[in-house]
Amino acid sequence: MTTTLPRIPAPAPACPPGTRQRLSAAARRHGPVLAFYGALKLIGFCSFMYLLDSAGDFRTKHPRFGGGAHAWDVLATWDGWWYQQIALHGYDPKLVHVPGATGLITLEGNSAAFFPLYPALMRLTSAVTGLGSYGAGILVSVLASFAAALGIYAVTERLGGRRAGLAAAGLWAVWPGSGVEWAVYSDSLYVALAAWTCHAVMTRRWLTAGVLTFAAGLNRPTAAALIAALGVAALYALRDRRDGVLRPLLALALAPLGLLGYLGWVGHRMGDYGGYFKLQSGAWAHSFDYGKQTFDVLTSVPVGHFTYLSPWPFADVIGVGVVLLAFALLPLLLRLRPPAVLVVHTVLTLVLVLGSQQIFANVSRYLLPCFPLFVPLAMAMRRLSLRVQCTVLGIAALASGSYAGYALFELGVP
Repeated sequence: MTTTLPRIPAPAPACPPGTRQRLSAAARRHGPVLAFYGALKLIGFCSFMYLLDSAGDFRTKHPRFGGGAHAWDVLATWDGWWYQQIALHGYDPKLVHVPGATGLITLEGNSAAFFPLYPALMRLTSAVTGLGSYGAGILVSVLASFAAALGIYAVTERLGGRRAGLAAAGLWAVWPGSGVEWAVYSDSLYVALAAWTCHAVMTRRWLTAGVLTFAAGLNRPTAAALIAALGVAALYALRDRRDGVLRPLLALALAPLGLLGYLGWVGHRMGDYGGYFKLQSGAWAHSFDYGKQTFDVLTSVPVGHFTYLSPWPFADVIGVGVVLLAFALLPLLLRLRPPAVLVVHTVLTLVLVLGSQQIFANVSRYLLPCFPLFVPLAMAMRRLSLRVQCTVLGIAALASGSYAGYALFELGVP
């Protein structure tokens, strides 16, 4: 007599075959972009850290701005110190003493000047991973920088093809202000949100664009430029009746709520609905001066007069070069007739940054959201072989990492 053994069912696949195919296709398509960006960023980061490691005496004498006992501590100074305080303790509407702040800025600041999305993600990441505020901030920034690289690639690919997109992602890694991309700063997160917002508008995914712009408004005040860009694109869509009425209108209504909500909350806490701007001006010496300081800097550098906020000229000279490069690239971008969302976002970001009084040495960092300016350069670079492109961008990565370290030393000198 034979015994029939029960049939053991085959284990279910970890994910459906269709999902595996999509993941595999996504890895083949986007993996090289992420690897290219990561390799260039690692070159610049190692250059940056080498400079910091060689400045041990400086860090010891200036623990607030130059770091602490370890070279990597500098990645969480300046804005990073504030973001950690917010992630750990929340907001405090009072002016508080800034440890080690002497000479360059006022001795008091206020946490409410820093927008909440990035420190909230730091706190969430810390709760999930067990990392401290420093490690959580670095992790959020690094992941956001890769998301930004992929978003910049996706936007540029639609205009100039895959090779141009790859070059644009590489340019994001080596821009002079890229030292903050892997630090406890909110810049990478903002650029990721801005790039994917522009891509969502270009692909007519209005609700996605509205949600991303809402989030960007909780991350940095320059989201005002992104809100206006989405608004102009939505009005064009309504005029041309391309996507109906409801979706563009919903995106238009949702986009400004993050920025307006946070500014309103700060104003309510201070008892003055213009309170955020008074904080920026009174506690941080940031105000909109219609470009007076930028004009003073641009006209004083050629004759060697440095009478503004940064005590040494090197970082300011680099900042002037970045501004002049932006002025040169903007007409080239306009000649390509890109979508309105890219034009409005870029122009208004330039206006907001260059029209404000601030530490001018930071201007290359503040212009990181002007990633559409990479498009003309990227489209020119696509004519280069991959080897030449890697060589050029690799050298630029070394230079950008060196500049980041040098500029940090300047800004840390009391």
